[in-house]
Amino acid sequence: MNDAPEQTTQADTDTDAGVLSGHSGELAVAVARAHGVETMFTLSGAHVFPMYDGAVKADPPMRLLDVRHEQTAAFAAEATGKLTRRPGLAVLTAGPGVTNGLSAIAQAQFAGSPMVVVGGRAPANRWGTGSLQELDQPPIIAPISKMARTLHSADEVLGGMDEAFTLAGSSHRGPVFVDIPMDEFFNSASGPAPIGGTTPGQEPDGDLVGEIAELMAGARRPLLILGTDVWSDGAEEAALRLVEHAGVPTITNGMGRGVVPGGHPLLVTKARSQALGTSDLVVVVGTPLDFRLGYGVFGGKDGAPPAQVVHIADSPGQLSAHADLAASVSGDLTRILDGLAQALDQVVRRPDWSSWVTDLQAGVKAAIERDAALLGAEADPIHPARIYGELVPRLADDAVVIGDGGDFVSFAGKFVEPKRPGGWLDPGPYGCLGAGLGGAIAARLARPSAQVALLLGDGAAGFSLMDVDTLVRHDLPVVMVMGNNSAWGLEKGPMQMIYGYDVVADLAPRTAYDEVVKALGGAGETVTDPRQIGPALDRAFAASVPYLVNVITDVNAAYPRATFGI
Repeated sequence: MNDAPEQTTQADTDTDAGVLSGHSGELAVAVARAHGVETMFTLSGAHVFPMYDGAVKADPPMRLLDVRHEQTAAFAAEATGKLTRRPGLAVLTAGPGVTNGLSAIAQAQFAGSPMVVVGGRAPANRWGTGSLQELDQPPIIAPISKMARTLHSADEVLGGMDEAFTLAGSSHRGPVFVDIPMDEFFNSASGPAPIGGTTPGQEPDGDLVGEIAELMAGARRPLLILGTDVWSDGAEEAALRLVEHAGVPTITNGMGRGVVPGGHPLLVTKARSQALGTSDLVVVVGTPLDFRLGYGVFGGKDGAPPAQVVHIADSPGQLSAHADLAASVSGDLTRILDGLAQALDQVVRRPDWSSWVTDLQAGVKAAIERDAALLGAEADPIHPARIYGELVPRLADDAVVIGDGGDFVSFAGKFVEPKRPGGWLDPGPYGCLGAGLGGAIAARLARPSAQVALLLGDGAAGFSLMDVDTLVRHDLPVVMVMGNNSAWGLEKGPMQMIYGYDVVADLAPRTAYDEVVKALGGAGETVTDPRQIGPALDRAFAASVPYLVNVITDVNAAYPRATFGI
């Protein structure tokens, strides 16, 4: 690139004076490190070379992890934000590099994942003349981010990057995008050394917390729903304290999974339909009242009246504007949940929900008994539930389970109940396929001693399987378990229900995706006998390379659905 001036020298920090000097890439890396970033996810591009120089020359150097498609870099940064609760960092070259990351940015916006994306940008001194990949990127990204802006000069980098990381990591968390013109990326500046940190959560209104406690105390069949933001806001301990102190039955979703450990007597996710349909009060914490929760309409089943609904969020903008709410409050979720526990202690008559809990526990037990037949099914072709019958007993308490698929991963939501918080990754409400390999990369780095199990639909695998090469090159062993039904199962069944036929829903039968993984330097095998799933999983978990267990499943054994998700 002839537009780039000569490279400047390594950043120099006078720690006593708190002043940092260097080219824009060095300054940006210093800010990222101050905010806890350990890895830069990227795909090489000349517009962002100074970021690489800054990473290499940092003390200690920052890890550079290069991928085969920018979407994977951005999904890895998004998953890093979820797992570590600090902003992940993706650095994407100008133009198509940035636009290839859009789906991951949108997913982060919908899921509240803290991440910063630094984009390359055509040089300012050539702007308007048609230089390579000249595109005004922030207006494209602004609708799917907390902020999108250009840092127009090297002098803006320290302050602009610090603002980006602070904003991304503060409630309500999400993605922030900045781009820097190529000529200014190579230029130098100096300024105050960054400190890092986020904005503290808002103090909740104590009176509103008290109102919610009164509603709970007056309920006969209350239900608590814990979502992703309970984990993101660091409120998982407070949430479990409330559940156990109050004795309230609970359902978890998203990264709220594991906050109440799998098998806990108050975790009633397996009796979800009964709980949501017959509750008289549903308290939803840290997740939107979207399609996954019936848009906030509960009760009304088996003669039960409609339930009252309470919504609790980490910030005012996350409170539902469409649901009919009996009460709501926003703010720091730990303070809210601990405040509810304290307020329940002060009610005149402590509620007794034991019979309600017993009813739901009976529903959980009945569901477990019903599921046993599927989890142990000997059907040929293999029923996808049998995979989980073999996988779940092999998952360690600290396992990170990543879902990337439609119908196959729906079964995971039914059968996998994490034992610890922070061990479940799915696309969230945006429902984007192709996030799995990025999530697996992030999980292996964030949890180096844990099991990492990536659940892949054969359709979803087509979006990112090439990034097995990234796992191999960076020595990141991951177990990949594929439910291969040779179809877009989430679309095939519903289209048949609507029209009586389906089109563009079939894939090539029994594709040997494990051979693709082998060609990229990993290992794997195809399984067609249900009795061989367990031994194959054992070989996968014992392997020291990325390993794909490609299980051929029955396309007609679809996840049971009552709606089309609209």
